[in-house]
Amino acid sequence: MIETVKSVDDFKALVADVEAQSGYKKPIAFGIARVDRGQKSADKILQANFAVVNWNENFGSAAVFIKALQESGVEVDFSGSEFVTTIDDTFVKNAMNAFAPFISEAVGEAHKNVQVIKVLDEIGDIARDFTITFLFEDDAPKSVEAVYLKLYALSLCKAELRSLNLNGAFGVLSNVAWVGRTPYELEYLRENEIEMKLKGTYPNIDSVDKFPRYLQHIIPADNTRVLDASKVRMGAQLAAGTTVMPGASYINFNAGTLGPVMVEGRISSSAIVGSGSDVGGGASILGVLSGTDGNPISIGENTLLGANSVTGLPLGDGCIVDAGVTILAGTKVVIDTDEFNKIKEANPSWDAEDTDVFKGKVLAGLNGIHFRQDSLTGEVKAFRSTREVKLNEELH
Repeated sequence: MIETVKSVDDFKALVADVEAQSGYKKPIAFGIARVDRGQKSADKILQANFAVVNWNENFGSAAVFIKALQESGVEVDFSGSEFVTTIDDTFVKNAMNAFAPFISEAVGEAHKNVQVIKVLDEIGDIARDFTITFLFEDDAPKSVEAVYLKLYALSLCKAELRSLNLNGAFGVLSNVAWVGRTPYELEYLRENEIEMKLKGTYPNIDSVDKFPRYLQHIIPADNTRVLDASKVRMGAQLAAGTTVMPGASYINFNAGTLGPVMVEGRISSSAIVGSGSDVGGGASILGVLSGTDGNPISIGENTLLGANSVTGLPLGDGCIVDAGVTILAGTKVVIDTDEFNKIKEANPSWDAEDTDVFKGKVLAGLNGIHFRQDSLTGEVKAFRSTREVKLNEELH
């Protein structure tokens, strides 16, 4: 058992002693989660709710948690990319003793890991409802908790979009029925369907998916609006000032916005939209599995994607894609000489030659282009954009 730490200096000495252990590794991420277990199989984790996510920070708390586990009889394995285990009351008591100098001041924004331990101490018998997760390397996740820890890091803006290894995440998570924020095993529902329906206890299922909704886990910034919770998936990133309208809008995991953005269309997985841009009603930004040849799409700042447009091409700042226009890497785009020179002037590092017709991929990432479709010939044409895209400041 960890003896009660008397002072901050003693706490620092404890941390230094733990970190001096042979083979010790500082985690890149860690946190304690309340887990939802399967109704049919209690060993199956369906969801992990992290109250506090530590990402390349708070290494003193990590050392305390590791020491608390060790004093509880748990051997922490530093050799793998992640380590997950259940915690018990002994772990909580050890952590409380180690955090003693900070207990009274752990409120609000101060010492959030200590606050977690305080709440667990108040709960008392925590049984098998809580686990602790350490990530030592950013490898493909092996546990449900590791997947959720990474999704939290993205949605909380602690990690940059497209920066984390989520390979195999779908294989780790179970496909479940979501009733509010509670996941149900599908096999459990099948086995109990007759009884539940006859007794009137069959749940009102909101969705069936491996991922929960963003708002089931994340509190957005004060000036961020999500008008339909089903439109944003956990693991999406919404920068402050983003508005997600109902209807045809959707933001997938590992995708999102970098500033105030109006979203009335689809932002597919891995797609990123810059500050001040507008994704019009029904507009679609393609993802790496939906037509971009595996290349993630970035949309620059103050760019407008018109209603029902399709973009499978990275766009720079100040661009416009007219309503209904599709821009892909292989799209043939007509640019006359005057407009070519204007576009080149706005993009001095662009080394293309004037050929009248360009493949879309040659225009990838350029600033200030307006894509239109000729209503007589059907040709997609590009012009130097002369319109300023500006969001309504009152709404963002």
